[in-house]
Amino acid sequence: MFTNKENQNVPNVTFKLRANDEWAERTTDEIFNNKTVVVFSLPGAFTPTCSSAHLPGYDELAPKFFENGVDEIICMSVNDTFVMNSWSADQHTKNISFIPDGNGDFTEAMGLLVDKSDIGFGKRSWRYAMLVKNGVIDKMFIEPEVPGDPFEVSDAATMLKYINPEAVSSDEVAVISKPGCPFCAKAKALLAEKGLQYEELELGKDLSLAALKAITGATAVPQIFINAELIGGSDKLEEHFNA
Repeated sequence: MFTNKENQNVPNVTFKLRANDEWAERTTDEIFNNKTVVVFSLPGAFTPTCSSAHLPGYDELAPKFFENGVDEIICMSVNDTFVMNSWSADQHTKNISFIPDGNGDFTEAMGLLVDKSDIGFGKRSWRYAMLVKNGVIDKMFIEPEVPGDPFEVSDAATMLKYINPEAVSSDEVAVISKPGCPFCAKAKALLAEKGLQYEELELGKDLSLAALKAITGATAVPQIFINAELIGGSDKLEEHFNA
């Protein structure tokens, strides 16, 4: 059984990094002291669940975390700094700090170093997330100890809901837009005002005019969907919220 280390200090470790083509270090004191930090740790850079869901989820919700008192969001893995830097560049992350626990020292001290030799990974981190306040672990979400690589509780939405339940929107929103469209800008500003995260599809890049017409029956943008319901353009979106 993994040990929940809530109310304990984080392990004292120095991480070796590459920054601006030079070696650098970050200590746990520097990262956690006098700060509120979210850490999510995962089995490996470039792996499917980590790249398609775990990392993007935290990057997308990062502004909400920052609005609710989080100073930094750390992605940690038992990978070397070159791999982590390459993964960050590949994922085009904007809001996440990547910490390579190359030797597994931090993960082992957390009691979450596991043997994945059966799939050629060697020693890796079990998937988990934690909220750390001034170096003390406030909350941990450790994935259940079942075969494979479960991803049920260490996601960004679960962590944000713990920090502030009102900050999490359960609505699924998609916006079809095009660059330079003032009505699209108006609609996106309104969604942001309501605290709604959305996925944006760009006309001409992500879908064609013919596809837009087939999906929505319209040829104008924006077209907004909320929970699979077509709302329409910016005026219709405003009516939707007023109703």
